[in-house]
Parts: sequence; C-alpha cells; structure tokens
Amino acid sequence: MKKKSFSFSTASVDYFFDADFSYLEKLASKESTVVITDDHVFAKHKKKFKGWNTIVLKPGEEYKVQQTVDVIIDQLIEMGADRKTTLVGVGGGVVTDITGYVAGIYMRGIRFGLVPTSLLAMVDASIGGKNGIDVGVYKNMVGLIRQPSFLLYDISFLQSLPRNEWQNGFAEIIKHACIKDAAMFRHLQQHTLADFRKDKKLLAALIQKNALLKTKVVVADEFEQGERKLLNYGHTLGHAIENMYELSHGQAISIGMTYAALMSQQLKHFSGAEEVIALLHKYGLPTYAEFDGKQAFKVLMKDKKKDNVSINYILLQKIGKGVIQPLLLVQLQELLRSDFK
Repeated sequence: MKKKSFSFSTASVDYFFDADFSYLEKLASKESTVVITDDHVFAKHKKKFKGWNTIVLKPGEEYKVQQTVDVIIDQLIEMGADRKTTLVGVGGGVVTDITGYVAGIYMRGIRFGLVPTSLLAMVDASIGGKNGIDVGVYKNMVGLIRQPSFLLYDISFLQSLPRNEWQNGFAEIIKHACIKDAAMFRHLQQHTLADFRKDKKLLAALIQKNALLKTKVVVADEFEQGERKLLNYGHTLGHAIENMYELSHGQAISIGMTYAALMSQQLKHFSGAEEVIALLHKYGLPTYAEFDGKQAFKVLMKDKKKDNVSINYILLQKIGKGVIQPLLLVQLQELLRSDFK
C-alpha cells in the first residue's frame, strides 16, 4: 500500500493506493461509521460490508437527486448519527457525490471518506471535493466543495465492472491526457482497454497517475478560479446532452471532447483533432452524434460556468495542453447550429 497526503485550503486528504477494503477499519471505526453504497456494489461485494452500518441506494444517475438525499438523512437520524459519525461512500461517482454532499449538510458538516469502486470514480469523480446532485436535466446544479478525509483505492472492486463502466473511466483518462499529459496520450495509443483490464500493475499505475494529475490541478486551484477549469474539457456540451439523452457520463463527455477538438481545430489551429477522435474510438467511446443543438444550447444557458454574455470553453492548443477560451454565447449558439450537426 502507498499513502500520499495532500493539503487543501481547509483539509488534508490521505490517499491510500493499492489498498485493501479491510484497511477501512483503521480509518473509521465500525461503531461510529455509516457506509453509503448502492444495490450493485452491495450485491457483488456483500462480504466486505459485513459488520458495517450500511445505507444501500438504488443505482444510477437518475437517483442523484434531492429525494435520495432526504431518504439518507432520515435514515441517519434513525440510526442516531451525530457529529462524531463518519460517512463513507463506497461506490461510483453517483455514490461519492451524494455522500460528500450529505456529509457537508448533515448537522452542518460531518467527517467523510470515499472508497471509489468504478474506474471513473477512481480517476475523477471522487477527487477534488466537488459534491452535489442533479436538478432535472441540469447536472450538479446543487452542491458544495468539501474535501473527504481519505480516499481508499482497492482495485479488486473493478473486477466486477461491466465493459461500459471501463469505457466511462477511460473517457476521463483520455481527457486528462488531452489537457495535461502528452506522454500519457501516447501511452494510451500504445495500449488497449484489454491490456489495462488484464494487467493489474499497468492499471494501478495508470489510476495513480490520473488521480495525482487531477489532485495537483485541484490543490493549485481548489475553487475553480483558473487552471481547474481545464478539467471541464468535453464537459460543457457533455453535461448538456448527458441527461437530455440518458447517456452515460463517459459517452456524453466523449461526444463533448470530439466537438471541442473540432472547435479547437477551427478556433486554435489545433492539428490533433483526428488523433483525439481515433483514441476515443479505440477505447470504445462514441464521437460524432446527432443531437438537438437548440435544446443543448438551452441547457447550456443554465451552466454554472457562464456569465450573461460568455462561457468559458476548454479547447486544445496541442495534445497535452488545454486552454481556457471565453466564447460569446452567440458564437457558441452559431457553432451548435452548424458544426454540431
């Protein structure tokens, strides 16, 4: 096991890589901890949860809503959870987002830790302290930024992941490579999804690399004033169409990255758009897609990253270098009408 610690503005977070779930007992006592997970994870790993107070949620993005939060809070009250209680989210991005959000508002804030069980959660969703819920088609419209006490990485959870969940995770890994790490982009070109699924060492190294890449960006810019915005590459359009079409997060972000690469070609003379699209294809992700540009623009109008006249769009200068590009809303509307068909 490898331990790394990072200091954020209000908290220090301990990362435990190559760990085993059983180590959780050293980080949170069974008596004063409530574990939040979902049906899928609980059913596949029942033995791991033995002896833990557990709240089991219905799985899926459609349950990442206030109603689920209310149900959890009712159960916490029933269980007698108090300010000394630790919440531990064991699951994918939906579970980790909800757990952090509930921990931030229950009794005005209690300690929490996360055990990400999907590739997407391991490399992205559980890192950085963004916690929240969706409101209708609007992704993460309500939430807060609050860091967990710890992140525990047990890659044995990934063995039960279906293929589409692996693809989901690789969408975020490819995103990191596009905006920050040309060497990792080449590494991904040289391998396949099957390589990473077969080779635990190769996979563990890739997960750690991505977790640390995102963490360093967040430590430098916790509240998204500057560089952290780069992590939104593919997400502006991706989030707009994700709930509109019930796409998985990875599918939506992949489509968003495709069009952002094409926009980069047009606005930044980016020459690597075809390489980005080919790599997304290689990892089984969708690229070009038909969608309602007008409706997507309406959803974008509620995006947290926009002001009255413009929106910060993340484009690519070159592979491994993302840039923040303020786009006028009328300009974006025009692009959605034309190139995004």
